[in-house]
Amino acid sequence: KYNPAQVRIFSRGEHAQVNMRRRFADDSRLRFVVGDVRDLERLVYASQGVDYVFHLAALKHVPICEENPFEAVRTNVLGTQNVIEAALANAVKKVSDVSSDKASSPLNLYGTTKSVGEKLIISANLMSETTSFVCVRAGNVLGTQGSVVPLFRNQILKANVVTITDAEMTRFFINLDKVIALLFDAAALSVGGEIFVVPMPAAKIKDLA
Repeated sequence: KYNPAQVRIFSRGEHAQVNMRRRFADDSRLRFVVGDVRDLERLVYASQGVDYVFHLAALKHVPICEENPFEAVRTNVLGTQNVIEAALANAVKKVSDVSSDKASSPLNLYGTTKSVGEKLIISANLMSETTSFVCVRAGNVLGTQGSVVPLFRNQILKANVVTITDAEMTRFFINLDKVIALLFDAAALSVGGEIFVVPMPAAKIKDLA
């Protein structure tokens, strides 16, 4: 839609990159770079000549973050700072950080790390005259990797049982197309320093199940 000269996919997920490379084999604009947001030197290399950065890398599962707290900090907090420093080093025009609704009044480590990540992004915007930084806060993206919907579906198909931690838990949902549209809107409309929050439908987790 926006006819970019090149799109770089930077991730540590070799398998996902191979699948994407095969799916879009006819599009020469895609370039795949294996790396980790924990590696500043690699990020600086990958960001050379880039105009817009969309930062989605994170440890996202609440129990995993609780059980491996410093690993969550290394990816979600230090990794975000690395993205900031790489963008500044390469005079990137704009960085869009994808955050979580759990960053609002966080009750777990995942939400806390995403809240800190937001503060790093906003702080970077205040200190930079060349690069704009903006946050996009979304809820649970339906159907994506780790989403509760495919989890429930698989549990029902395999064992006819659904596991729920707290039946009174409220979850906010958004579909993938809306998240992508919000990302591009934020990149186009923001001046820097904003946190975009999309209106999202909510449901009790027991009703969803």
